[in-house]
Amino acid sequence: MQTFLEFEQPIQHIIEQIEKLKEVAEAGEVDVKATLKDLERKLAETRKSIYADLSPWERVQVSRHPDRPYTLKYIDSLTNGSFIELHGDRTVKDDKAMVGGFGTLEGRTVMFIGQQKGVNTKMRQYRNFGMANPEGYRKALRLMKLAEKFNKPVVTLIDTPGAFPGLEAEERGQGEAIARNLLEMAQLKVPVICVIIGEGASGGALGIGIGDKVLMQENTWYSVISPESCSSILWRSWEYKEQAAKALKLTAQDMLANKLIDGIIAEPPGGAHSDVDEACRLLKAEVVKHLNKLVKVDPDKLVERRISKFCDMGVVLKATPAKTSRKRA
Repeated sequence: MQTFLEFEQPIQHIIEQIEKLKEVAEAGEVDVKATLKDLERKLAETRKSIYADLSPWERVQVSRHPDRPYTLKYIDSLTNGSFIELHGDRTVKDDKAMVGGFGTLEGRTVMFIGQQKGVNTKMRQYRNFGMANPEGYRKALRLMKLAEKFNKPVVTLIDTPGAFPGLEAEERGQGEAIARNLLEMAQLKVPVICVIIGEGASGGALGIGIGDKVLMQENTWYSVISPESCSSILWRSWEYKEQAAKALKLTAQDMLANKLIDGIIAEPPGGAHSDVDEACRLLKAEVVKHLNKLVKVDPDKLVERRISKFCDMGVVLKATPAKTSRKRA
């Protein structure tokens, strides 16, 4: 059963009409081909119209859509089922929120790493809702270093509401694990492509987000904090989440305008959840395009460009103290 967001009600209404017409057609009572064709055209137009003018908060909602494809779905599509998952950080345990392993993409072996949220309630609990612990980030780093050892490119798929904020995660060094990943990813001598496929929240996303190319799907968000948390801090209430989403400039379009990402990956009209196969095809085409260019670049040049790119994102202004003049009495 499809799930519809509040602003998708016009789409839901047309889909229900189409389903009823198909039931009538199956019963063989009347010829509904012409009417069905008109409704399908109307559905396409309505989807295109609604999704052409989404607010930042509506894009946040789309990024969290329960029918939206998650990391393992994209990996399976990218690799045509050749993905071999690797487990464990060799220190604590295997974090189920972070997945990774080798797979074949267009004849090239690639290390895929990403957060997996889970496709139903039971799996979401198993995956900790895509919120990785320190061992998850250490596993990701282990796999990246393994890819570097064998000269294989890295593709990360980011979809997390944030790193797990539990006491035990902090006790095991959550901050240090993420900071270590930032340092090591900046220096990896293999191509690194990072793609935000859903939510990109805070350090939880940034922990696998340092790459030669950072891309965002059209209806995703990337920010230091979620709109709800921002609203609760500034206004002591979640009621201002829509206002917060707008102020945070967290959409792919805002991020590209501020030169914080390198490109936007288009989604099918109606979002990735409306046509999963097409969403996978569009993502694969962009990843392959960038990968084909990056593998030709000298490793030292890759590192130099990567570091320069992220260093250029921040501007520091040093204030000079004003000179004071002494007046003689």
